[in-house]
Amino acid sequence: MMQALADLLDASRGLLFLGFVVFLRVGAAMAVLPAFGEQIVPARVRLGLAIAFTAIVAAPVAAQLQALQLDRLPPLWLASEIAVGLLIGLMLRLFVIALQVAGTIAAQATSLSQLFGGTSGEPQPAIGHLMVMGGLAIAVSLGLHVQLARLLIGSYQALPPSQFPDAELVRSWGLSGVSRTFALGFSIAAPFVVAGLIYNVALGAINRAMPQLMVAFVGAPALTAGGLMLLAIALPTGLSVWHEDFAGFLENPFVVTP
Repeated sequence: MMQALADLLDASRGLLFLGFVVFLRVGAAMAVLPAFGEQIVPARVRLGLAIAFTAIVAAPVAAQLQALQLDRLPPLWLASEIAVGLLIGLMLRLFVIALQVAGTIAAQATSLSQLFGGTSGEPQPAIGHLMVMGGLAIAVSLGLHVQLARLLIGSYQALPPSQFPDAELVRSWGLSGVSRTFALGFSIAAPFVVAGLIYNVALGAINRAMPQLMVAFVGAPALTAGGLMLLAIALPTGLSVWHEDFAGFLENPFVVTP
């Protein structure tokens, strides 16, 4: 019986160490992941989500990790797991930043940038907060948790444990993500930029034709009302474009776009 208890203790120790190794990558990613890593989510909830994702990811990658003989590796390799998790989480966080960029551009174009909202660390325009919350709600309702679990499991093939990612690969991957962020953000905010440009050109022509007219008193309310109406019309399409790009990245995340 004592031998059986000793074998059970050894097996449980191995399972706990395996779970700890997986938790390093999953927990680091969970700190910055969209929806699950938001600052408005309580820390205890995020910890519970990290443990739940660890249990999901650990089973498919257990054979790969056990083959590495983790107990014989230097302690420095644990830092590589944290770095990989942060890298994955930050690449996904860029899509949330794209919505924030789009909201800031749209607010500036429609003179709504003075309206601040949100509960994040830095205030952002109310339009940006609305875009972020809408995009995250769509992503979660369409199975973001399943896609994230698949992504974390697949990351052990693309970014193997016990070694740091290649610096050139990280540079090109990050540069591709940043460029895609600003391109996507401007694409979503393009209707607001075009409408704001047309409006200001028309207002300038009216001011030249009728200098005695106080265009500021007439134009400011019209611009605000037009911006809100355009938001109601263009936001669903913009969020669908964002989610299509986001879902495409989750399907094939480790490809560097030109």
